[in-house]
Amino acid sequence: MAESIRTVGLSLTAGGKRRVGPLNLILPPTGTTVIMGPNGAGKSLLLRLLHGLIAPTTGSIVSAGQQAMVFQRPVMLRRSVGANLMFAVRRAGGTPADCQRLLAEAGLADLAGQQARSLSGGEQQRLALARALACEPDILFLDEPTASLDPAATLAIEEQVSKAASTGTKIILVTHDAGQARRLADDVVFLHDGILCEHTVAAEFFDTATSPQARAYLSGQIVL
Repeated sequence: MAESIRTVGLSLTAGGKRRVGPLNLILPPTGTTVIMGPNGAGKSLLLRLLHGLIAPTTGSIVSAGQQAMVFQRPVMLRRSVGANLMFAVRRAGGTPADCQRLLAEAGLADLAGQQARSLSGGEQQRLALARALACEPDILFLDEPTASLDPAATLAIEEQVSKAASTGTKIILVTHDAGQARRLADDVVFLHDGILCEHTVAAEFFDTATSPQARAYLSGQIVL
């Protein structure tokens, strides 16, 4: 496929206020697209619109392939780590061998018998990623998956994300962490007040951002 997602005139209005758009956006079929912007820019709302969790007020979205999403605070079933993952694997038509492979890739094989809700925040997020990857999605949406995690846990999540991207899963990631965006992004979507200010390859965005809002954001200024 030549693109993963295309939007035309996409907008969302809530509470009598425009929250997102209208925007036209074409995302490439592979690699990691990072959505950035200041607080209240509409990043998470855009992610939910693209994933179909909320309906737009106007405009259209065309996407290709199967999708999965991981939230900032994942919900764990009242089961063991292994049972949590096996539930997702079975729904995807997989086997116990698939479950064992995903546990190993997430670094959770030694914790398979532990209650999932007793895991640390970083471990729960790695399990949530493994569950999402069990269905072999073409597009994986991630909403600030490392927020509030320590550097070691963040690194483990980033390694999972990078591996998924390297094997062909399209990643669309919301993050407030510019360092993380520099490490992971192939292209950057920058929002301000719900409006698309820039969409460009990552190296150009970080080196030569063209919009005043993006330049101010990257320099640490408060963007109003």
